[in-house]
Amino acid sequence: MIDFKKEIADILSQKVEGLTVEEILEMMEIPPNSQMGDFAFPCFKLAKIFRKAPNMIAKEIAESIEGNDLFEKVENMAAYVNFFIDKATFAKSVIEEVLEKKDQFGSSNLGEGRKVIVEFSSPNIAKPFHIGHIRSTVIGNAIYKLYDFLGYDTVTINHLGDYGTQFGKLIVAYKNWGDEKEVEANPIPTLLKLYIKLHEEAEKHPELEDESRMWFKKLEDGDEEAKRLWQWFRDVSLKEFNRVYGMLNISFDSYAGESFYSDKMPRVLNMMEEKNLLKESKGADIVDLEEYNMPPALIRKSDGSTLYITRDITAAIYRKENYDFYKNIYVVASQQNLHFQQWMKVVELMGYDWAKDCIHVPFGLVSLEEGTMSTRKGRVVFLEDVLKKAIEQTRKIIKEKNGDLPNIDEVAKQVGIGAVVFQELSNNRIKDYTFSWDRTLNFDGETGPYVQYTHARACSVLRKAQAKLDENINYGLLGNEEAMNLVRVIQQFQTTVEEAARKYEPSIVTRYIVDVAQAFNRFYHHCPIIVEDQEMQKARLALVSSAKQTLQNGLNILGVAAPERM
Repeated sequence: MIDFKKEIADILSQKVEGLTVEEILEMMEIPPNSQMGDFAFPCFKLAKIFRKAPNMIAKEIAESIEGNDLFEKVENMAAYVNFFIDKATFAKSVIEEVLEKKDQFGSSNLGEGRKVIVEFSSPNIAKPFHIGHIRSTVIGNAIYKLYDFLGYDTVTINHLGDYGTQFGKLIVAYKNWGDEKEVEANPIPTLLKLYIKLHEEAEKHPELEDESRMWFKKLEDGDEEAKRLWQWFRDVSLKEFNRVYGMLNISFDSYAGESFYSDKMPRVLNMMEEKNLLKESKGADIVDLEEYNMPPALIRKSDGSTLYITRDITAAIYRKENYDFYKNIYVVASQQNLHFQQWMKVVELMGYDWAKDCIHVPFGLVSLEEGTMSTRKGRVVFLEDVLKKAIEQTRKIIKEKNGDLPNIDEVAKQVGIGAVVFQELSNNRIKDYTFSWDRTLNFDGETGPYVQYTHARACSVLRKAQAKLDENINYGLLGNEEAMNLVRVIQQFQTTVEEAARKYEPSIVTRYIVDVAQAFNRFYHHCPIIVEDQEMQKARLALVSSAKQTLQNGLNILGVAAPERM
């Protein structure tokens, strides 16, 4: 595909002294509407160089470029030089690239030879995989897919919460009130009930808290009974989690959770001592971060047990030594901002300059309409229940609108789950939001089902036409506004993907493919596609195929299916 922006920058660099091609590229803009051209170059900064009014400079530059075959016209509008790309050249360049690259359209080798780790989801063992986990899970999966699409060597890690004092509590609860058959039959709800009961009973019998701490210390020290119960809790929980990951079509390269680092922490603690970072405070070990405007980082408790921060520091060092990452990305709620700032500063103080390559990608929290979620109080919405309800609701809608659809169950699953995931990725990730069944299952407007239906509509047109696209396409027939607007939007896919990866913001892709769907539907309604004029039909089918492929590639990055029939 011709990089028109780069071509224009090269031309301008010969007309404007004192500005590099890179500086010109940064200055160039895309006008708010196509009546003002495809690209615009503002001349305000050139007033000092040329000692003329910006509009006069724009006029002279525009006149000096006239006659170039790349453009229909070049003209100045006030202080801007506006470039109108030759429509046939533009359409040919974009569409041929899509048709050639297919599912790789928009991808690149930008990340070749660079390893990126993405840690996401990370639910706690023996606790519900609830709606609150959907944010890390689908945002993280989309970020992984963005980097993978751009040619990075990606590694996905599910840093399971499978260690800590909560396991002491669970062991005490199970030993007091648990039943093995009940746990095996219905693991997470049963273990959750036990966890809640422990907290209720501990209010009346505070000694249960001490007993819980004792059992976690036993686990850390390798006690056989503690290890056996812990492993069992982990195994039955992971089996439940994997069912939900299967519904979302998400998998991980590693499930190395907190426990994986338990035997690696002594070495890291020794390294901190050697660097004189640890200070004693009330029997505990801390790293003083006061000069960095942060509270002290508690590294080891007075009873010798470790904390999240110790394990995160150990995990980062392990990952650098074993993966030699270019970026180590953590998709974790914004509540943990201070925690990440602290441990990354400690890693830096340990002398590791790669601490800057550890990146916390925060996101806002999910709350319920009836209040904040609380595992301890049992106020949660299971993610699996949300996905199942979305599938059931979608199946009803499809039966009403297209009861003869042959694979209705499969499409209901693709669209129902797609609706939940798409809605989750529609807003800027940092925003808090309240989970609402009505909003999640509303398929009108700028939603996942709308984009999926547009993709299915394009597939339907291509099936009906039964035409094979060859190289003899007259792209000059796509000169009308609806067709060219669709071409312009498709052309922006790769830069959109790169921006989304750079900002760790999947919603940029979500909004973009809504734009593609809207542009396609305007084209579809204004431009009959299956027509008697075979040359016109062929050109328009090529554009339909390009739009379909772009939607499919965008949905795939988001982790949303692209059904061919709906």
